[in-house]
Order: sequence, then structure tokens, then C-alpha cells
Amino acid sequence: MSLFDVLGSKPRLKILQELAGEPRYVSELAKRVGMDGKSAVHHLSTLEDAGLIESYETSRRKYYRLVKTVELRAVPDERTFLLHATDADAEAGRDGRSEHTRDVPETPPAKD
Repeated sequence: MSLFDVLGSKPRLKILQELAGEPRYVSELAKRVGMDGKSAVHHLSTLEDAGLIESYETSRRKYYRLVKTVELRAVPDERTFLLHATDADAEAGRDGRSEHTRDVPETPPAKD
């Protein structure tokens, strides 16, 4: 699944917003974003497979934390969207960066 597809889901974006603040455990996260636990686990799994988040366990809870910084740039002259995911703790440079590009189709001329 491309990064565009992963981030094209409102529930996953809500989860990322929550995790941007601090790590959270599954039931807490599900409650905060307004979904049941099964749906939350599905979306968390997708985000983890994409490398945007990671999980860890302490005592009896499984926590998730954000490990990538995501940036979307629209370049109008080139009619392209650039989507970058960079390791949250990576130093400057291309280390840890995953880049996806998608061209935007030309829009047809307006009809009079």
C-alpha cells in the first residue's frame, strides 16, 4: 500500500494526530478517535506496516508511538504532489526518508 493510500484514510489521520502528542495504548486511542477496538487495531496495523508508527509493551498494555514525520507538498507548476515520511529522530539529510510522488492529471479546459 502506498503512503498516499495509507494517509488517505480519515481514521488513520485521526490516529496520527493523537500519536503526535504522545504514545497511547489501544483502548485509550480507540476511545479518543471514536472507534471500536477492532477497527483501531486494523488501522494501527496498517500504519505500523507503513513504518509510520511502532508498538511497544509495558506491563499489560501495548502502546503505539509515532516514529515518522510526514510532510505533503503540492507543487502547482509541476502538477505533482510530494509526500515525505522522515524518521522523527533522524538527522538532516536523506537518512530515513521515504518519498512518494504522484502526478496530478491535467484538468480539461473549462467549457463555455
